Amino acid sequence: MTSATITDSARSTVEAALDAFLAANDPKAMDNIAFRGARFDAGLAWVHFPVGHGGLGLRPELNRIVEERLRKAGARPQDPSTFFIALAGPTIVTHGSEEVKKRFLRPMFTGEERWCQLFSEPGAGSDFAGLGTRAIRDGDEWIVNGQKVWNTLAHIGDWGMLVTRTDPDAPKHKGMTYFSIDMHSAGVEVRPLRQITGEAEFNEVYMTDARVPDWQRIGDVGEGWRVALTTLMNERTAIGGGGGGSTRNRGPIDEVIKLYQRESRSAATRDSLMSLYCKSEALRLTNVRAAQAAKAGNPGPEGSIAKLMMAEFNKKVTEFGVDLLGAEGMVDYDYTFRRPEDLSTDGADGGIRHSFLRVRANSIEGGTSEIMRNILGEQVLGLPGEPRVDKDLPWIKVPRN
Repeated sequence: MTSATITDSARSTVEAALDAFLAANDPKAMDNIAFRGARFDAGLAWVHFPVGHGGLGLRPELNRIVEERLRKAGARPQDPSTFFIALAGPTIVTHGSEEVKKRFLRPMFTGEERWCQLFSEPGAGSDFAGLGTRAIRDGDEWIVNGQKVWNTLAHIGDWGMLVTRTDPDAPKHKGMTYFSIDMHSAGVEVRPLRQITGEAEFNEVYMTDARVPDWQRIGDVGEGWRVALTTLMNERTAIGGGGGGSTRNRGPIDEVIKLYQRESRSAATRDSLMSLYCKSEALRLTNVRAAQAAKAGNPGPEGSIAKLMMAEFNKKVTEFGVDLLGAEGMVDYDYTFRRPEDLSTDGADGGIRHSFLRVRANSIEGGTSEIMRNILGEQVLGLPGEPRVDKDLPWIKVPRN
């Protein structure tokens, strides 16, 4: 069979599943959690996931058909507070045991349980493999001690994606193990980190003798680095995919176009705006191309391209927007301390003022722009890697600050 025939067959399978599902489930009449649960059971949560785990075992690009049909039928979009299902879902389905998949995937997709990510540490950010949070086995449990930082929405998370050091005598990439941790369990403390916007969507998380059952482990002991790469690649694709926007919403560039129409008509600013618009379209089309090229559910290094370009572009376009406002750009923004409940970007109705401040983080979160350039140079362009003198050393012998 040709690939075209397979695609046509797969499309027909998805369309038939959608017809049957919508005939039995009206998104306008049903509670959203119940609707999303029924969607999961029908294999229309992630169509590229296995049957029985929210999918149909088909190609990931067919998810677009599902989203379009369901939005047209009146289904609500994904709750912004559940952003991390785009990271935890693929990680669990790729590396988790059957018990883990059955326990977590459905309530994650419905939104009944929200997730956060516990990766970075004060001494292990860009060098993620240098992390030092320890997990020591105690029978059927692991005792965890350590600190994580820059944990987005950890204050509302029910579960966390946690990477720990389980073998300090192994090289740093080999002695890591990945867990799911109950954020409400004893020994887990979440503290807010107030940002320049006044918000505290970021947190630091302390674990003091926190106990994690072994069944909550994701992947084999010592394979945490490999499992974490799945999360990181999906994170960069998710973050990068938000920069250029879709056909209907291109992100910050749309807001800046409206500001230009209201504030300025000069030829100089028009030329600058058109340059930014062209870059925005290039970013959007890069995301489209990456999605079309995907052959499996987990993305490759292409996500790093979009992530890097989004981070740099967002800074330029919001700077342009604040410049359009002139002195007005320095006032009328609420810096009151607050703890967001989701990842919406209006920031207490701050508009471009909020965006200008918030996008400073884009070049850090999900991997710094410097790290992204290393990844692209080595994995995409095939350039020689930077010297890594500590790669084969036991973690415990690696010099640390």
